[in-house]
Amino acid sequence: MQPDKRKNDAPSAVSARKALQAAEQALGSDHPKVAAARNNLAVLYYAEGNHAEAEALLEEALSFWEKKLGTYDLDLAASLNNLAEVHRAQGHLRLATALAARTLAICEKALGPAHSDVVTSLHYLASLHRDQENYAQAEHLLHRALAITENISGPNHTDVAICLNNLAEVHRVQGQHERAASLLVRALAIDEENLGPDHPDVATNLNNLALLHLAQRQYAKAEPLLQRALAISEKTLSPDHPDIATSLHNLAELYSRQTQYVQAERLYKRALRINEKSFGPNHPTVAISLKSLATLYRETHQPTQAKLLEKRASKILTSVKRSM
Repeated sequence: MQPDKRKNDAPSAVSARKALQAAEQALGSDHPKVAAARNNLAVLYYAEGNHAEAEALLEEALSFWEKKLGTYDLDLAASLNNLAEVHRAQGHLRLATALAARTLAICEKALGPAHSDVVTSLHYLASLHRDQENYAQAEHLLHRALAITENISGPNHTDVAICLNNLAEVHRVQGQHERAASLLVRALAIDEENLGPDHPDVATNLNNLALLHLAQRQYAKAEPLLQRALAISEKTLSPDHPDIATSLHNLAELYSRQTQYVQAERLYKRALRINEKSFGPNHPTVAISLKSLATLYRETHQPTQAKLLEKRASKILTSVKRSM
């Protein structure tokens, strides 16, 4: 979700709502600045989880841009993209995919087929296809994004590493571990060369590669990668950053799979504390931490503790579903 670049300084939904009302009173409902104000308010509603209000505003903005018969093609693309994200958040993946495909077509027509904004649209559309298990379509789009990015920036740019990571994920979910690993190794090398060995993006690459080894039960290969990822995150990020929780969670899973339950429990608990502080006690990420720790307690014959955590996780997820 992106605010309109002509006015992106609204600090809250209250001020954005006032800005929209002022624009409507001064200019009427059929004006580019009013459409932009609707978009900006929709972005804030989306951030608050108010998807219904965001969707209604974006539909109004989209209707305005469509009436302009292509005069504001990129504004139309922005509205389509934001509306796609709202539908995605509500689980309406097919509708989101159709909107994202329109966004891509407009960007290609307005900017040419080899523009960086086209690459962004390709990545987003590919992620929607991946989430629907349309892997052939996702792979095709990501190969296009990779080719364009290499042509624009060269083969060793950090944007190429992003393409490689996304393409590797498509291969990983299909169980094509060797193909995924080769892409992740290349992405890691690119980021280390460009960003240095202790950059947070390097830690992300290390985590991704380690999870691939974890899926293949290659624990000896996964452990040093996860330990290095954690060390980088602790060195470069604040103590309560969510990326630290991710590294802790992954390392805990590794230890749990090897029945090193004492180490795993300590790391899971630390990850849970960070996620609660970062996201609040009722966030889906917290539910994931709770379920992982509950699984450990079941494996170590502590059913009472496991039930408490499972009950809390279930309550969080049920609440999230109701709000969608």
